[in-house]
Amino acid sequence: MKIKMELLSDAIFGNGMSVPGGEDISVLRDMYGFPYYKGSTFKGVFREELYRYLEWTQNPNPKKEVDRLLGFGGDDNVLNNDKIVFSDFCISDKVKDIVLAEIGENQPDQVLDACTHLRTFTSISEDGSVKEGTLRIGRCIDKGLCFYSELNCQKKDEELVIGVLKLIKWNDEKSWIWKSENYHCKGVKEWLSTNILNT
Repeated sequence: MKIKMELLSDAIFGNGMSVPGGEDISVLRDMYGFPYYKGSTFKGVFREELYRYLEWTQNPNPKKEVDRLLGFGGDDNVLNNDKIVFSDFCISDKVKDIVLAEIGENQPDQVLDACTHLRTFTSISEDGSVKEGTLRIGRCIDKGLCFYSELNCQKKDEELVIGVLKLIKWNDEKSWIWKSENYHCKGVKEWLSTNILNT
């Protein structure tokens, strides 16, 4: 099953690193400079939504079902045939080929600049004024970009998986990427759309 993730506003797929003298928050990128989103991170979001869905549908043991489908903390048992696996969310190969033909394969910084931009933000106090010393620069992935992931699951679980995927929505108030409550970042409420392809 293929999943398409479209950014409805700018987003940060943080890599946990900064660029000295430049970015305080940088994004995950591949060797060519294209941003991507880890499948394992998406799996965590899916796990949370799956658990809620199972509780809502009155599954008698939601934790057991979640563990069956996704494993549990630190479980990399690839022999578990029931386990759902997400590949990383990447820009399509077609788009990558076009960008690399124009920019060149040995220009990862230029490729990254073609897909992202820098944004400044700051922490706001309760009275609405800027807190001193809180100016930050973050690299944002451009609105409108689409990322794709391959999802592998058992045929018997497809209906459940599709149902859970349709429920996943993210916004600025509940974002696993943008967790800091002390910083203000303007953006639309809903910033991501997920579609299931080839089902």
